[in-house]
Amino acid sequence: MKDLIRLRTSMKEAIEQLLNQQIQMEFTSSSKYLAMAGWCDRNGFDYSAGFFYKQSEEEREHGMKLFHYLCDQGGTAFSPAIPAVDQEFDSLRSVFEAALDQEIAVTGSINRLMGACHRENDYATAELLKWYVKEQMEEEYIARRCLDLFNQIPADQLYYLDKKVSSVTYDGNVYGE
Repeated sequence: MKDLIRLRTSMKEAIEQLLNQQIQMEFTSSSKYLAMAGWCDRNGFDYSAGFFYKQSEEEREHGMKLFHYLCDQGGTAFSPAIPAVDQEFDSLRSVFEAALDQEIAVTGSINRLMGACHRENDYATAELLKWYVKEQMEEEYIARRCLDLFNQIPADQLYYLDKKVSSVTYDGNVYGE
């Protein structure tokens, strides 16, 4: 029966497996950002909470985009099991450090998946992943800029820092060109 199912798609099984792993990573990221939002909410950082609630939704959307792609290509998308995530953080800064670490991990995973697509000559999936490559540039940039705020704004002005987080964006033109 498995052979009959595999006839429905030109996607290699290795790519299908990696896409399912990426789906799990995106949903895990969503869960981590939700935990970060909850911590910020509990500690009075309303703007940062809003930032992380939005990040959580975006990561879920990224996972769903891959899920639908797999289904559309005749593959099998699995609803991922999400491991437990940290709910407590030492400080607002540590929340943003964890966010940057997560984004760097996601970028590494996308890069490995893109490399596998090239090795397997899966140009359709590689084309889809170009969007994720650009998205990761944005996600890492924003996380780094938020951490830069901690170096620019004195620790006794956490309210101002929290408020400033909501204005950090990425327009792809970091050098003003």
